[in-house]
Amino acid sequence: MGAERAGRRRPLVRRIALLSCGGVLLSACASMPSSGEPEPVDASPNKPKVRVFAAPPKDDAQPGEIIDGFLETLTGDDPDFSIARKYLTADAAKDWDPDSSTTILADGPKAGPQKPEQGQGQDSQSRTYQLTGTRVATLDADHAYRPELEAPDYAEAIQLVKEGKKGNEQWRIASPPQGVVLGEPDFQRLYKPVDKYYYASGDSRGDEANPPSDPLVADPVYVRGDPDPQLTDVVEELLAGPTNWLDTVVSSRFPSGTALRKGTKELTPDDQKHLRVPLNKKADDIGQDRCKEMAAQIYFTLNNLTAPSGIDQVELLRSDGASSLCVLGRSEAQTFAPDAAAKPKSQYFVDKKHRLVQISKGAEEPTAVPGALGEGKQELRSAAVSRNEKWGAGVSGDGRSLFIGALIDKTQSEKTQVTSTAEKEGDRLTAPSWDGRGDLWVADADPKKPRLLWLAKGQGEPVEVGFDRPLGKDGIGRVKAVRVAADGVRIALLIEKDGRTTLNVGRIERGSKGGVPQLTVAELRPAAPKMEEVTAVSWAGGSRLLLVGRAVEGVQQMRFVQSDGSLLPDEPTLPGLADVTAVSAAEAPDLPLVARSETDGIVRLVDGEDWKPVDKDGTAPVYPG
Repeated sequence: MGAERAGRRRPLVRRIALLSCGGVLLSACASMPSSGEPEPVDASPNKPKVRVFAAPPKDDAQPGEIIDGFLETLTGDDPDFSIARKYLTADAAKDWDPDSSTTILADGPKAGPQKPEQGQGQDSQSRTYQLTGTRVATLDADHAYRPELEAPDYAEAIQLVKEGKKGNEQWRIASPPQGVVLGEPDFQRLYKPVDKYYYASGDSRGDEANPPSDPLVADPVYVRGDPDPQLTDVVEELLAGPTNWLDTVVSSRFPSGTALRKGTKELTPDDQKHLRVPLNKKADDIGQDRCKEMAAQIYFTLNNLTAPSGIDQVELLRSDGASSLCVLGRSEAQTFAPDAAAKPKSQYFVDKKHRLVQISKGAEEPTAVPGALGEGKQELRSAAVSRNEKWGAGVSGDGRSLFIGALIDKTQSEKTQVTSTAEKEGDRLTAPSWDGRGDLWVADADPKKPRLLWLAKGQGEPVEVGFDRPLGKDGIGRVKAVRVAADGVRIALLIEKDGRTTLNVGRIERGSKGGVPQLTVAELRPAAPKMEEVTAVSWAGGSRLLLVGRAVEGVQQMRFVQSDGSLLPDEPTLPGLADVTAVSAAEAPDLPLVARSETDGIVRLVDGEDWKPVDKDGTAPVYPG
């Protein structure tokens, strides 16, 4: 029976630590284990990088060894899964689709013989096993990450049969698991997050930044690559189109059916950091303006993957592989940047006089903003600044009213038509948020009538935003904080329900009826599923969020997460800060983080340093947005 027990994984592939020492590859830095469970991989920067080399099945391997070997190949250096298919029957090898999904289990799949009453009996020609584990998340066919909250228990039966010529029959898997199944440590080693970029549909930024097209929107996916994805694979992911979650609100500038030129094997920037991308005939006749929009999608999708040097130029080629369609350089690409206001002039907060103040670049002391919001006549408890830093919005000290004022002159602030009638101050208006289109968002946390409101350019009659499920205690819950992404397509919400506040990200669908704008937040998804409570959040560029929260039975922590709910193991650990009530990050990663602590007031964190005090009595820190 020992040879047929698949519960004890036999490493039939080679796990080798690779060290680069003076350009020499040291494959002898680690020994090859012959028994026992695989050890978790420590992928910290100072540790050896581990690669797993897949191996085909041995002759006369027993069923348990076949299952173990197949599961191990799914974690190995087998990019087209050709070795994995060697463990399958001929028919199963044709039908199995590893790209259909990727199931991520906490500790990897465990396998054991299935009980006869659960399935087929065991005989000399077939065996049935059960794969089990605790599901953490799934990558769907779009390679989008979906945390698992409802049904974490994973169980799937796989059948083995004998196949081959008589006298040389070999055990093979006739019914493999759907897609790829692997443990979370292997997933984090093998799959890398990539933000694909598409254009927001049906709206422009107006006078906010005046770019030549609709804003670019980050669409996060995971691409397999050990140690890193090939740029060719990433471009193919981009050309395949947006994920289902974003498909209704974004579009690609690439003509339908556009693909890489047949025979394109590897895309690599040259010594001048120029990348040439040959396309098929579908793109041969597009004009210069559209071509540059296409090139911008590639530029921003690939730029972070080619860090630290990045790409200086993207050139798109016609289907002949030689003639140029267009060239987009680094400086011109910035006109398409996902947030044209990624480099704000100042950081802002509310001081002890309840005024909106700013700390400009290079300044040591805060100064009141120009205009009425900086005069202190109307006490504020929270505020937001438009991304062009020309307008401010603030919630009154009692939380009942929303005000708007220019930040460029002494004009008076204006009270908007947004008011809350909630009995308790803490149940009234949330801090507002500006999107990249110049529109203003705020929520009313009134338990009796929770609402999310939108004001075009921050003025006029507010529009109540709909949801695909109702708000309230019997529905989604009530919104306690609002942060809209620069693209105006994605929105991060802290939602309280049954005494628990969670972080969710939804997409914003826009339309109109009778000339009246209609907006809906659809398909809210958890962005911090491992956090029991989230108390503050800020966008931090692309699909990245900075949050303050607490894990189950844990202490408060501040960390970066992906908007799809995944956690990146290589994200920097932030220095500790006690009793944080608010946090803000800029789209540009090189700008300091700003937070408010009950004990330290307003503080700033510059990369590589510790938190530094700014204002002991300040509250509500924000960057534009």
